[in-house]
Amino acid sequence: MSVTWRHLPASAREIAAAATDAVEAAKARDGAAYEAATARLGGAERSGLVLGAVVRLLLEETHPDGLDGDDVRQVLEHCVRAAAPWRPEVDPHVVLVLLASALGVYDPGEDDSPPDPAAIARHAPLLVADLLAVTGRPVEGYLGAAFTEIERTERHD
Repeated sequence: MSVTWRHLPASAREIAAAATDAVEAAKARDGAAYEAATARLGGAERSGLVLGAVVRLLLEETHPDGLDGDDVRQVLEHCVRAAAPWRPEVDPHVVLVLLASALGVYDPGEDDSPPDPAAIARHAPLLVADLLAVTGRPVEGYLGAAFTEIERTERHD
């Protein structure tokens, strides 16, 4: 499936293309393609916002009755265990921050600084790919919904 994202501004098109490439590389466990795509994501302003929205949409779909602490732990563990064989540097803390941020409950304490954009870009596609395995759907639909939601939110603010 080839999506051009022509209707989006250039910066959003780059995020959509890089996120799609990163998620597909994660599914295929293609390290070189993943590195290239996540480097593009890390350099794209607001990619974390878009990927966070995708994660939230996927969590809502895969857990329609809501998530409790055990659900979050299971999502975290599954993602990290699935990624570790081919991405041994996967950091469970970054994945936890992604989950907590997507759920709107992340509040870094005085001694905890949030992961940098490059760390988010290296970890979010792993989480997205892992959640997509549950839905069996392509990432493009979730990206489109995320952009629509972000645009709607920004228009109302």
